[in-house]
Amino acid sequence: MAFSHNPSLVPPLIVADRLTIRYDGKTAVSEAGFSIPKGSTVGFLGANGAGKSSTMRMLAGFRVPASGSASIAGFDVVRQRRQAQSMIGYLPEAAGGFGHLTATEFLRFCSETREISGNRAKQAIDRCCAELDLDNVMSTPLRHLSKGWRQRVWLAQALLHEPPALILDEPTDGLDPIQKRQIRQLIARLSPDRTIILSTHILEEAEQICDRAIIIDHGVIVADQPVADLVDDRGSLAASFFRLVG
Repeated sequence: MAFSHNPSLVPPLIVADRLTIRYDGKTAVSEAGFSIPKGSTVGFLGANGAGKSSTMRMLAGFRVPASGSASIAGFDVVRQRRQAQSMIGYLPEAAGGFGHLTATEFLRFCSETREISGNRAKQAIDRCCAELDLDNVMSTPLRHLSKGWRQRVWLAQALLHEPPALILDEPTDGLDPIQKRQIRQLIARLSPDRTIILSTHILEEAEQICDRAIIIDHGVIVADQPVADLVDDRGSLAASFFRLVG
């Protein structure tokens, strides 16, 4: 089922239209539909295995849907993949790899893949370094960083080209409470200038930093509403979430 949201005149930056994907004949996501306007921060909520990461990968152009479509800033993520991906910064689930590279080397490599070179690359890396407070780790190989610092570096690569949209898949998964708080604060600081969709199974994450929640259960979107309409009088999403996915 496709859910609509917010009849505002603000044009959508991220659009999913009946996205469906299957693995080994089993449907992982079924006809997921939503649109996200500029300047919104959306929590994509669900239990582990609900279809969150599969949807995020389709939005980012890393999985081709069995049916349906998605677009970023008007560019189809399959037919116009390169243009669509230039509009997003993507933080994959459990981001890893490139452990032998220092943070500086990794961000230089990512700059080159985005066709940012020379002084432009230096300026982009310096900007992201300042924005994410990475000064003290730039000369450290990624494999020697804590998971929290690696997440910051991977978030930096998503910001190098100053994209209008961020797709963040489980950005705080596996972090300790202090690291979770730091990453959430970073996302909150980034949100005024960008459209953000972040997947999570941690309800307090959406309560704290999202203005809207999309809830998916067994591959089907079961709710798409402002967070304010879903929380109880204590500001908790728990009652609504368990009613919808229970």
